[in-house]
Formats: sequence, C-alpha cells, structure tokens
Amino acid sequence: MTDVIIFQEVNCNNGKKIGVITLNSPKSLNALSGDMAALLYPKLITWQQQKDIAAVFLQGEGEKAFCAGGDIVHLHGAMKKSVMKNNDAQVNNSTGSIIDKLKTENNFASEIEDYFTLEYQLDFLIHTFNKPFIVWGSGIVMGGGVGMLVGASHRIVTETSRIAMPEVGIGLFPDVGASYFLNKMPTGCGLFLALTGASINAADAKYCQLGDYFVEQRHKDDLLTQLTAINWGETIPLNHEKASQLLQAFEITSASKLPNSPLKDHQKLISHLVNNNDVSEILAAILSVETDDIWFSRAQKSLRRGSPLSAHIAYVQINRAKGMSLADCFRMELNLAVKSGYFGEFLEGVRALLIDKDNKPQWHYSSVELIEPEVIDWFFEAIWSKQQHPLANICPLS
Repeated sequence: MTDVIIFQEVNCNNGKKIGVITLNSPKSLNALSGDMAALLYPKLITWQQQKDIAAVFLQGEGEKAFCAGGDIVHLHGAMKKSVMKNNDAQVNNSTGSIIDKLKTENNFASEIEDYFTLEYQLDFLIHTFNKPFIVWGSGIVMGGGVGMLVGASHRIVTETSRIAMPEVGIGLFPDVGASYFLNKMPTGCGLFLALTGASINAADAKYCQLGDYFVEQRHKDDLLTQLTAINWGETIPLNHEKASQLLQAFEITSASKLPNSPLKDHQKLISHLVNNNDVSEILAAILSVETDDIWFSRAQKSLRRGSPLSAHIAYVQINRAKGMSLADCFRMELNLAVKSGYFGEFLEGVRALLIDKDNKPQWHYSSVELIEPEVIDWFFEAIWSKQQHPLANICPLS
C-alpha cells in the first residue's frame, strides 16, 4: 500500500536536517484526507521539538496540484446518513418545518466534527509553527490546500499556481481559517473571493497576502538542494532569516515570469461593488457588471452557480470575524462546518459536483432574498460552551 504522506529528514551540510513532507495522493490531486491530517499533526509536533530539524518543506506529489482541498468525498456517506435521518425537510418541505427541525433536532454527524477538528488543529499548528515552514504552492491550491499554504512562514507560489476558496460552489463556506485571512486582504478582495470562489494566480496571491515568494517551477529541485547547503544556525529567528534570504534570491531570478494580477487590476471595482451592508445588493452588483474580462466573467459564473445560502453565510462569517483572533475564527468555523454537514446544502453540493457529477445541485434557496434570518442565526448559534468546544485548547506551542 502506498503511503499517503512521505516524510523525509534530509541531511544538511552542517549537521542540521530539513523535514520534507510530500502529500502523496496525486490521483485525488493530493486532497487532504483525515488519515493524512492524522499523520501530519504528530510529525509536525515532533519536528518542532527536534533540535536538529532546522526547517520544514511541504509539497504535493506531481506537478498538477499542491493540494486541491479536503477529501470531502469521504464525508458524503456520513452526511447522507445524518441528513436523511434528521433533516428530511431538504428541498421539499416548507420553510416552517425546516426552522422547526433546526430548533428541535441537533444530532450532528460525529465524523464531520472529527474531520474538521483535526484539519483545523493542523492548520492552526502550521500558523503557529516556530521554525521556518516552507510550502511549495504550485498547481492547484484550493480549500484545505490554501489552509496549509497560508499558515506557513514562507509561502511559495509559481507560474502554475491556481488558488481558490471555492466552497460556495459545494454548499459549504470558506473555512480553514478563511474568516481570518480573507479579512487581511486589500479592501473588498476577501469578501469578493469568498462570495465568488474566484481563482487567482501567483501575482494575485502575493497581492492579497496568500503568497510571499514567486519562484519558477523549474527551480524547485535546485531550491531543495540549496536549502541543505544553508549554514543553519542555533536560533530560530536566524534560521527564518536564512530561509528568507535564499527565497528572495530565487525570486529575483524568476521575477520576469510573474504574471499580471487580475485581482489587483479589479480591486477598485471590487471595493466599490462590495461596499454595501446588504448581501443581496452586493451579489446583484457583482452580477450586473458588463465586462469582456475573462477572469471577472468566470467569477460571475461561479457566483451564479453557487449556493445562495453559502454566499449568505460567507458574508456574515467574514463580517463577524473582523477583529477576531485566529483561534476564535477556527472555533467559529468548526461550529459552521458541523452544522453545514447536518443542514443538507453541503451534502447536495458534494453529490452534484463530486459524486453524481451532474453539476446540477438543487439548492435549498434560489436566492439570498428567500433565506429566513432564523436559518442564518441557527448556523452561528454555538453548539458547545466555550469550555466544551473541541478547539478550546488550541494555542501556540512554546
């Protein structure tokens, strides 16, 4: 049986080591499964404490993808059992019966809670990892892949990088810390990407603070070789500086290949479009733009196809998260993820796009105007007390 993750400790010239991690599931575009996360987390804890590990380098097997997201296909069965048993109100029943069920039933699927808890713990660990953490974010980087990329201290993007948070298209919401990092982007960009699931390139990633260094794909092997040649020091701050200096040198040699940034080009327009306190008016404004621009047109198309409920949740999520800590953002997202697994919208999105592949999801609501405030409120009502929350104890390691 092939290992889904390959761990290597590569010797450096001065006796230190680089911990190299390869996500090894190219057929699934290295989608992050629960098994993969369960292997990654303890290894990173070990390497963080292991004195001879100077830095960590995370990559995906093959050139198509770093990581195309979470392995949500495996969650479909658990969601189907939970939704079919507890929420037969999906699509066909009246609004009143849906709200009644949401208020009276809460038999959430434990598999959903377990998977997202582990994924978010992993993401938080990467965010707070003390040693240089280098991610090679080439090819497809979506959802759960973005969660691992964005938390790293040294985030590399290439000419093949195709980055997106496309959750509204599968009836979910932008997670893996998106509540936090989307709010750090230039004005309007985070909300726009959340609502549309638009794909961005390497230049966009640098512009909106998802990437730090642009390095051509062809330099990868040379970069790994030169990482082992660094005279790693005995202090973590010094090693961060050494990693940064090397990556800056590689970026200089690649600079001429950096593409244009459609996100930057459209930032003023985007900021104007989303400057509204009514989510329905924001969506209408985005869709009303008449343009021949391919990138913006694709964003409009994905918005039209996406779940209105997911778009509304994302809007509230991004606004609620302003000023929240990273840990609290993950706690809010776990609450949303568990409830999404129960409600049925996520199940339907996975069915339509990844199981039956008919690309014809039957969303609960045809527009955000039809969504009752009580439904949105339910998604954000806490499942657990602060003390009982599965992520109650996540914190930076000393």
